[in-house]
Amino acid sequence: MNNSLGASKRKLSGSPKINKVSFLGRVKATISQHIHQLVHNFMELWKTPFATLMTILVLGLALSLPTVFHVVYKNVDRVGGQWESASEISLFLKKDLSDEQVQVLINKLGLYENIETVTYISRHQALQEFKEMSGFSKALNYLDENPLPAVLIVIPVQSAMNPAGSKLLVAKLEREQDIDLVRVDIDWIEKLQAIFYLVVDIVIAIATLLLLSVLLIVSNTIRLNILNQRAEIEVLKLVGATNRFIQLPYLYIGAWYGFLGGVIAWLFSVIMVIWLESGVDNLTGLYKAKFDIISLNFNESIILLIIGALLGLIASFISVKQYLVTIEPK
Repeated sequence: MNNSLGASKRKLSGSPKINKVSFLGRVKATISQHIHQLVHNFMELWKTPFATLMTILVLGLALSLPTVFHVVYKNVDRVGGQWESASEISLFLKKDLSDEQVQVLINKLGLYENIETVTYISRHQALQEFKEMSGFSKALNYLDENPLPAVLIVIPVQSAMNPAGSKLLVAKLEREQDIDLVRVDIDWIEKLQAIFYLVVDIVIAIATLLLLSVLLIVSNTIRLNILNQRAEIEVLKLVGATNRFIQLPYLYIGAWYGFLGGVIAWLFSVIMVIWLESGVDNLTGLYKAKFDIISLNFNESIILLIIGALLGLIASFISVKQYLVTIEPK
């Protein structure tokens, strides 16, 4: 009795291991089958190289425009982040202020919560800088007195480096009695931001239309493949093949189209960055500045390829579902 129970327990304890091995075997076989199908469908694409290349180039062009817009947006956003000087506030002081009064004012401004730093430019420093920048140093030497006032350069904190924050700070500074004039370029910043946001909205709309065009291109390509292989599909259905079995290669083909289109889009974006680098270097060199254009990083490149493959997969799935069920053996 005990021996039979022990044998039964050994059988029960051993049975899950057998199921586990068989399950892993099925998983490995399924993965191997899908990999083989992916490679096979990739090779099938190049049996008609001209048609495949034209389709991929069209898809790459459609995907490259949103990609290029994204690259441009990234670089413009970087430029905007470097425009801290746009939020600098220049405070022109009254000429009759003594050094003690100026120091008191600097200490007072340092207590403002929305001010990061305060830099003092004396009247003499202001005149020397004006001589260097204007080129009229000899003519200015004939002046009886320095006409320029002392200036305080105020840098707001990061949270106040925007039109709304700058306006609040300017209104507060204008109430200081020792300040003769407050100067900050707020209007052009607001106009530039409004134009930038409008361009972003337009780009999003165009990108959406182009992504829809990718769906239509892949869907139409898969539809033509299905119609061209109608006889083969009828034979497969006659021997008992299910729609799920038949549609799998077309799904992989659609994914390959989208993936390869993403590769072309990535190449276009890289070529654009290389092409624009020299022009940007020449432009920034005129302003004695340095700005390097950045392209897609590794994560963004992977996301682009995944989006292309997903769009192709979705488009092929829609096309297969729509046309495959209509084909039945006669």
